[in-house]
Amino acid sequence: MTSKPQVEPFFHESIGTWIYVVHEGRDAVVIDPVLDYDQRSGRIRTDSAREVLEFIAANDLRVHFILETHAHADHLSSAAFLRARLDVPVAIGSGIASVQDHFASVFAMDRADPALADAFDRLLSDGELFSAGALSIEVMATPGHTADSLSYRIGDNVFVGDTLFAPDLGTARCDFPGGSIDQLYASITRLHALPGDTVLWLCHDYPPEGRERRASVTVEESRRDNRLLSADTSMEAFRKVRSERDAGLAAPKLLYPSLQVNIRGGRLPPAGAGGRRHLCTPLQLEPPADGL
Repeated sequence: MTSKPQVEPFFHESIGTWIYVVHEGRDAVVIDPVLDYDQRSGRIRTDSAREVLEFIAANDLRVHFILETHAHADHLSSAAFLRARLDVPVAIGSGIASVQDHFASVFAMDRADPALADAFDRLLSDGELFSAGALSIEVMATPGHTADSLSYRIGDNVFVGDTLFAPDLGTARCDFPGGSIDQLYASITRLHALPGDTVLWLCHDYPPEGRERRASVTVEESRRDNRLLSADTSMEAFRKVRSERDAGLAAPKLLYPSLQVNIRGGRLPPAGAGGRRHLCTPLQLEPPADGL
């Protein structure tokens, strides 16, 4: 790959999430955009998305795609908001179908509803190559965290979603529906097989005190220093440490709000009586209790 794109990262502080605008000349894509959501008040804002739009306008960029690495469970996507303003398609991995199948039943959604069935403009598969003007993009399926996880290789850069974190943090969790420790091991091994100077752009960073936040890591550094899965880590060792860590993790605090929006391509639930929209929380009674 000979393309030399520029990468502009935007950091969403409250959820530790990176948003990217990747561009070469005037041609650009947006990767993993965020909608601002305050869970306590239910207030939704578009400040982060508007910051991205301001950068696009200031640099006279022509956006060709909005790309999602997966249906995120820790933040709401602003893909639909940006799509409406940029008039460009939203793309995600073809594995989204299984994620939609699962959560449609969780949220009592009609799987055949066009808002769900046609939520994304383009579904991408492993090995697919496509262009966004001057940008050449290779699709790499990197499941394990979720069934629909993709990475996007653009020049010497790979946008890895939640698959990998900074070396001192490790890797994605694998305890979501469709997640697989063995698949994540294979996906990270695939990323670590890329040339050492390839830059891996992260979806999240939660820096410990005293460390500056990081948007990227090279393949060489990740395969040498990743605390959970370096080049020397066996499948058995990773399976043990990942399963033990996952067993102690709480559900993401925005799990249910995020997935209700993100499996719809960033669209909010339809308005109900009085024009108000609602996000629901499925309840689990443990143990089941009569009379509640």
